[in-house]
Amino acid sequence: MLFIEYPKCTTCKRAKKYLEEHKVTFEDRHIVEDNPTKEELTEWIKRSGYPIRKFFNTSGMKYRELGLKDKLDTMSDEEKIELLASDGMLVKRPLLIDDNRILVGFREKEWTF
Repeated sequence: MLFIEYPKCTTCKRAKKYLEEHKVTFEDRHIVEDNPTKEELTEWIKRSGYPIRKFFNTSGMKYRELGLKDKLDTMSDEEKIELLASDGMLVKRPLLIDDNRILVGFREKEWTF
């Protein structure tokens, strides 16, 4: 299981604590130091069934700085994925990836083990 986080993010800290309390084994990955690649994002988006927009950190400063709220609707899926792959701070976190599911953000009721 892969857990992708930004260590300073309070939601990521809560999610990590939840995983540890439930004795879930995971590989930890820093989203900025090791940003998801275009190939990874493409696969995860496809497997998740979520729209690409769900993978954007819409409350992040970088998202607001780039004015993406209005721009995303005019971008192709490939352009959106390239943008996500360009900067980990644009990606919604935490991400939890295993063979069966992909979870974006932390909602405890979705994170059952």
